[in-house]
Amino acid sequence: MSTGTYSGYDAVTVGQEGHVGRITLDRPEAMNTFSTGLAAELDEALRDLNGTEDVRAIVIDGAGDAFSAGIDLSEYDPDASEAEHEEWVARMEGPFHTIHELGTPVVAAAHGHAAANGIGLVAACDLAVAATGTMLGATAPKVGLFCMGPAVPLLAALPRKRATELLLTGDLIDAETAHEWGLVNRVAPTDEHLRVAMDLAETMAAKSPEALRRGKAAIGELAGMAYGEALDRSNQHFAALCATDDAREGIAAFLDGEPLAADEWPRE
Repeated sequence: MSTGTYSGYDAVTVGQEGHVGRITLDRPEAMNTFSTGLAAELDEALRDLNGTEDVRAIVIDGAGDAFSAGIDLSEYDPDASEAEHEEWVARMEGPFHTIHELGTPVVAAAHGHAAANGIGLVAACDLAVAATGTMLGATAPKVGLFCMGPAVPLLAALPRKRATELLLTGDLIDAETAHEWGLVNRVAPTDEHLRVAMDLAETMAAKSPEALRRGKAAIGELAGMAYGEALDRSNQHFAALCATDDAREGIAAFLDGEPLAADEWPRE
């Protein structure tokens, strides 16, 4: 188990505390907007931490006064072709794909503003914490755009009417409303949101790594299925998990009255 900082990044800071990896969006002078560089480094950092054997959960937070205010519009080229615009925005949405594909659960720790791609990142993460005073919104219509990419995780995370209200009005909602709607799991006092997010990550990291990896994949698959089909498929996932060392050793330890601690799970 390691603790330290990963080198080789400019727009994000990457570290590890015990079994939890941490990625800090680190463009505070630009409110952590998604430049091409930040998007690429966030994607790379997610993959690097996911590939680190003793990292079992990841927290994403933001440096400075905001989590992320969206895409860096200074990169917008009004003379670019449609294909070039598509290539540009696809880079920005890369982390949304990656979070969905990772076996490692990801927690957002938002503060200040989480707007446009920022709210998309909150929605894309498996769990989310927001500090009191955080304002969240799909604000792109205010500048002649639309939160097309963020719409995908928002529609997955929220009832359709709630997501549509955010997307079509471009209005900001506060952390308490985001919690009421189900977009965030916790609202934490100012300056405590990161600790609360790390606590959530550490709670997951103490559990079976194999169960969480397989369980996260199953959640994504089952959510899009019809009820009966989902139950049948869940049985297949459960049966496969029963054949793992985590299940064998975890159940044996539980029946012996001494459940496994975080560092006692087998390495498959």
